[in-house]
Amino acid sequence: MFPPQQRLPEGDAAIRATDNDAALARLSAVRLGYLTDPFITPLVSRPHLQPPRPPLINIGTYVRSEALDALVNEWLALSEREGVKCQIVSMGAGSDTRFWRIAAGPKRNLLARYIEVDFPEITTKKAMAIRKSKDLSALLGNLEDVSITNGGTSLRSPTYNLLAADLRSPAAQSLGPLLASGPEPLLLPSLPTILIFECVLAYMTPKASAAVLQWYTDYFAASAAPGVLGCIVYEMFALEDPFGKVMVSNLKARNVTLPGAEPYRTFASLPNRFLQHGWELAKALTLKDIRREYINSSELERISQLEMLDEIEELELVLAHYAITWGLKLPSGIKESRAMWLEWGLQRQAKK
Repeated sequence: MFPPQQRLPEGDAAIRATDNDAALARLSAVRLGYLTDPFITPLVSRPHLQPPRPPLINIGTYVRSEALDALVNEWLALSEREGVKCQIVSMGAGSDTRFWRIAAGPKRNLLARYIEVDFPEITTKKAMAIRKSKDLSALLGNLEDVSITNGGTSLRSPTYNLLAADLRSPAAQSLGPLLASGPEPLLLPSLPTILIFECVLAYMTPKASAAVLQWYTDYFAASAAPGVLGCIVYEMFALEDPFGKVMVSNLKARNVTLPGAEPYRTFASLPNRFLQHGWELAKALTLKDIRREYINSSELERISQLEMLDEIEELELVLAHYAITWGLKLPSGIKESRAMWLEWGLQRQAKK
């Protein structure tokens, strides 16, 4: 007899399952030497049983991670030059380990707040994993300053805060009470703040994703002395061409749809994500271009030794359908440091 066919998750469960895919891809890239991340293992279920991912996925994970790390690290450096702490808000954060990687490094004192928001099913699982792991818990601060709240769906500490919300709900009802309520809101609009959306907005309708960005734009603009607001979006695009249609078909087979990708059919359309909200800076790069021009030659040589990759054309085709877009909203009163913040972005690497 054949074993019973496993039923695929549907609806929100199918979207949440994509976080597990990302976590397993990162675990694979770490174990094979592409990346260094001692904090991913506690966030993966039965990590010792997980097989490695194909080279194409490992390389894509590496390029994505390197580019996002470079943008975030430069944001921290710019805040340091300005002489202020900054905030990071990771929306749909899933099993991301960025907070711990920063907290274990030399830039940890530059963080005023690190906030993660995701579905309650995701945050409950992550909060439990954090409390079980000595490595993760140790970087949150004193034990008496760390608490699990809201029925186990949230975790709060002096710097790191894990919060449950559905980003598709009206932001005034979902984000407002979490981040902006009270005389001392969790999210301080006076500090430089970067928003991170890694493969999140594509699963939302364009109207819902635009509403989230507009809420942050308005929240900072309403402050008497707003800080600089930045955002990084990692997503797939150009899904109308033949290869893009294959990607869409494969995801549909797993009950996953991408309504948020519809307005972004071309590379040139990507900066509109921010320009439609009146942001001053909006730039984008495909992962294909990042791999070719924004990662130094010695690193490319190093990772080429890790695994045999025959399908270079397929790799470039996949990477050409994923992009990182970043944007910047500057306060109207900023003058002295305006030019400095406008330099924020990925830097092209010299090749041998």
